[in-house]
Amino acid sequence: MGRERALIGMVHIGALPGTPRHTLKVDQLVAQAAIEARQLEDAGFDAIMIENMHDVPYMHGHHGPEITAAMTRVASEVRAVVDLPLGVQILSGGQAEALATAQAAGGSFIRCENFVYAHVADEGLLSEACAGELLRYRRSIGAEQIAICCDLKKKHASHAITADMALGEMVHAAEFFGADAVIVTGGFTGQPVDEHEFREVCDAATVPVIVGSGVNASSVGPLLSHADCVIVGSSIKYDGTWRNPVDPGRAAALVKAAKNAQ
Repeated sequence: MGRERALIGMVHIGALPGTPRHTLKVDQLVAQAAIEARQLEDAGFDAIMIENMHDVPYMHGHHGPEITAAMTRVASEVRAVVDLPLGVQILSGGQAEALATAQAAGGSFIRCENFVYAHVADEGLLSEACAGELLRYRRSIGAEQIAICCDLKKKHASHAITADMALGEMVHAAEFFGADAVIVTGGFTGQPVDEHEFREVCDAATVPVIVGSGVNASSVGPLLSHADCVIVGSSIKYDGTWRNPVDPGRAAALVKAAKNAQ
């Protein structure tokens, strides 16, 4: 997953085959992802993560073979053109598919939304935690070298089911069930993390802590004074919007801000 205090840059793959907003051929999707990955490497990011965020609306746990196949092609090309650790996330609840993609393409880590506890998201009820099944699958395919980075409170979701639990207790549960790192976010894409929740996670965790939303050039330095990694998406895109391509100027400015803060 790279060194401590690492910057992970997001490449949001265009809508994949079979999804409502799909327009580009797979070759075009692969080419665009490779361009953005190289831009992030040139800007000085420490790792790349690819994600099928344009596949809205998401279907939790239902991913046709065309999705895994396309993501594996993208991951393989990105891995070939940049010399950085590679992460994979497949929305929604596609942690097994992400693990298989990372294993096939030489990836280093995946992001998992529902490792422990149930919750209600905009795609419906996520009623089953996946840690037990996922770790058994990882063992069965010989992918123990791939780290599983786990969201504690998934974005775009209600956590009323677990409202009586402190976030620090969720950290302990994720660690007990074998998480390699934990991710803390704001409530929505691009929303900054709550400062109290962030400190609670950092105080409780013995595994690496990753900030997974709302990171920008102003906040990256203070966040990295406590967190091990940050995942940056929206703020390094044109106009600060995740739907847009990577803006090399914004990406370079964020890396510079992080380095100046160290």
